[in-house]
Amino acid sequence: MRVYLDYNATAPIRPEARAAALAALDLGANPSSTHAAGREARAVLERAREQVARLAGAAPSAVTFVSGGVEANTLAMESALAAGCDRLIVGATEHDSVWATAQVLAPNVEVWLVDAQGVADLGWLEGALARGGRPLVCLMAANNETGVIQPVAEAACLAREAGGWLHVDAVQAAGKLALDLADMGADTLALSAHKIGGPQGVGALVTGGNVAITRRLHGGGQERGRRAGTENLSGIAGFGAAAVAALRDLRGLEAHAAWRDDLADAMQRAGAVVLGAGAPRLSQTLCVATPGFSSEVQVMALDLAGVMVSAGAACSSGKVKASRVVEAMGRADLASSSIRVSGGWASTGADWRRCAEAWAEAFARHAARRKEYA
Repeated sequence: MRVYLDYNATAPIRPEARAAALAALDLGANPSSTHAAGREARAVLERAREQVARLAGAAPSAVTFVSGGVEANTLAMESALAAGCDRLIVGATEHDSVWATAQVLAPNVEVWLVDAQGVADLGWLEGALARGGRPLVCLMAANNETGVIQPVAEAACLAREAGGWLHVDAVQAAGKLALDLADMGADTLALSAHKIGGPQGVGALVTGGNVAITRRLHGGGQERGRRAGTENLSGIAGFGAAAVAALRDLRGLEAHAAWRDDLADAMQRAGAVVLGAGAPRLSQTLCVATPGFSSEVQVMALDLAGVMVSAGAACSSGKVKASRVVEAMGRADLASSSIRVSGGWASTGADWRRCAEAWAEAFARHAARRKEYA
């Protein structure tokens, strides 16, 4: 039996999203064309914009379709710096798309510390902002590895008082938490379709207030002049359908918390450590480390048993390396032995139980080998 528990990397495409994407492909028209077929394509595009806007708790006019979360994060950060932000403050556990982009955009990136649970330290931020300047503050809504939920609204208040800009990477939070752009206080917010069961290669940047976006691509006037290029209509249509389904299924994900905790308990009895256990977390995400049992070996052993999980973020070209997130939490000793288990819209309690069984078998073999060579 194959068990897929790597939804934080990519959620399998939902039937509704597949159907919407295929129907859009069959239209065969450009949304910018003024003839009947073009107008029909435009209607599909704008309907998807409304659907994604509801997912973010924003107005449709605030949604700009892009190629994914990486582009959305980059576009927001570049726009903030172009608008006059002269300091760049980035959470220590941010996704690599924010972390790496920050290194390119600013010579002196200020790293916003987190506590032992992986929660951003608001006291640290308050002290940093007191030093003046106009900051761009980057804080993800929920961490992709640990599932830890961050204090976004509180950070927004501090950033606003300092005359700054708050960018929120909500890629992992969308479809797992109820989002409302105004309540969060974010100036910009990034989304990605494939994390909620939509197609890969499409995302959105959502803007609040009168935020001005500095375009990265030039040519046509698509997306209200914010992003040139013919829209990925099939991907966007699938994104919209996935957004509707994700909102519908939001409450259903709560069942994962009990399944997750049962797996965590079984692993802890064998000496594993749950990362972020003392903080609010996404119900379907578990990050757990077992001292002396490497991430790579765990992932491979589970894969051979038909259970698919990952070692941290899935954006490293297939490489398994020490988790920067776990290191930032002060647990460098566990950074090379952590794995992430993440469920989603099609996961069941049986999937989580099978993961527990497969992991227990793998751990038993590992412990036997260690005893043999001791």
